[in-house]
Amino acid sequence: MSADDVTPIPLLASSVRLNAVPQAVAATRLFVRHTLTLWDLEEHVETVALIMSELATNAVLASITDAQARMEETTDEVVIGAQIRAIEASLFVEVYDRTSAVPVRRNPDQDAEGGRGLLLVDVLAKQWNVYRPSVGGKIVWAELPLGFALEPFHCHYEHMPLLLPQGLRAKHGPAENLVRRALLDCLLKTTLQANAAMRMTDAT
Repeated sequence: MSADDVTPIPLLASSVRLNAVPQAVAATRLFVRHTLTLWDLEEHVETVALIMSELATNAVLASITDAQARMEETTDEVVIGAQIRAIEASLFVEVYDRTSAVPVRRNPDQDAEGGRGLLLVDVLAKQWNVYRPSVGGKIVWAELPLGFALEPFHCHYEHMPLLLPQGLRAKHGPAENLVRRALLDCLLKTTLQANAAMRMTDAT
């Protein structure tokens, strides 16, 4: 089999690296709206933005707590990453932080002000889990059904830069590069898995 015999899987992917500050959560919602509008998938914006907000909130809190324990500044050296992928018939929402602790789903009282994040993700997503990239840390991801199989025509769009408030986008450097590598690790592995599954389906 040559490279010419392999049909590429339609794939859309976009990511952003942000300083781990509370304002980053709102920035991930802007990222969702911007990206899904470019992909002509606006009908999924509200659901994806809700899930992204919950995962980003957990990532920022974990990063700040970890940085404080390490006696570090929670600005340029502590970075989270957000990624959206559309592949086959699913949308994937992925958020990276460098901590290893897995988020825990809680069952808060009705009067509790927080703690419902993963319960919301459970309701909205088809499934969610944790991926451990080779560079360390974790990616918490959630899968949502697109409602249709992604076609190649969806994979051509005009690139428009995402405009964010000053100080939110992570500066190029070791921390930002680590997050970029973690998200790429997840992207490559899951795409290869989908490619292998498609070949097995075609062979049967």
